[in-house]
Amino acid sequence: MSTEERGTEAPVDAEDVAPEPERLHGALVTYSRGQQVLHVSREDYLPLLRALADDGFHFCADVTAADYLQARHPDLPDSVTPERFEVVVNLLNMQERRRIRVRVQVPGDDPVLPSLFDLFPGTEAPEREVFDMFGIRFEGHPDLTRILMPEDWIGHPLRKDYEVGIIPVQFKGAPSSR
Repeated sequence: MSTEERGTEAPVDAEDVAPEPERLHGALVTYSRGQQVLHVSREDYLPLLRALADDGFHFCADVTAADYLQARHPDLPDSVTPERFEVVVNLLNMQERRRIRVRVQVPGDDPVLPSLFDLFPGTEAPEREVFDMFGIRFEGHPDLTRILMPEDWIGHPLRKDYEVGIIPVQFKGAPSSR
């Protein structure tokens, strides 16, 4: 009698079964140069950061972004859908001397994430920089205004589709070219 006739499944070799990917608080875990990297969806971004703060990651060292308009996302797991933008958050746990990186994909047609300001007040300036340079908005941020470019500046200079222009630079004490 075959296994099909008995109604049971054939035994599977352990080598044939792919191991479950490592996860932390539901986020997929990878490693980059020995550092733990968490890949999270936009919907789970704020809950994950709260859970990490509860785990002792009380210091947000950085919030930054990248624009992958036509470029390949480096080291992105196959199960993560690439989007135009990626926001990267670096956290430190000072007690355990641990560092962790969080990567979240942000679509170009809706570049919005919740602000981390209430959880990590030191993110006020880095989120403004990401907004100013990439146009990614942080909902709930107390003062999401430009921080590097003049208030009347049009566009976001670190976007890959931003028109390259020439801005004359005048150095103090240098002779004028006029």
